[in-house]
Amino acid sequence: MVRIVLIDDDPISTFVTEKLISKNIKVPHKIFKFQSATKALNDLETIDPNYLFLDLNMPEMTGWDFLEVFKPQQVTPEVYILSSSVDERDIVKANGYSIVKQYLSKPLVKKYIQMIFN
Repeated sequence: MVRIVLIDDDPISTFVTEKLISKNIKVPHKIFKFQSATKALNDLETIDPNYLFLDLNMPEMTGWDFLEVFKPQQVTPEVYILSSSVDERDIVKANGYSIVKQYLSKPLVKKYIQMIFN
């Protein structure tokens, strides 16, 4: 079972991402949704995700803060930044994290889903 984590404070964005993933991947999967990066950090050890989609601009703990403290103990998930920011500085900064596989712009599109999961 593929375990996918979505961390985004925008419930509409999370809903759209979840539906797009569910509709376009063929393997059995489970999606875990978090509106708080802090809450996600507390639960990730038990979820042990294969894929993690992370928003950058969130209250309390930003995606940048999350990347600074997230240190997976077991298998390292593929981390994708999913942000509405198209600022080149954000893209360069995200690519500076070895754990980040790719920076994707919201909304997530079918082409990205196929590239990631196929």
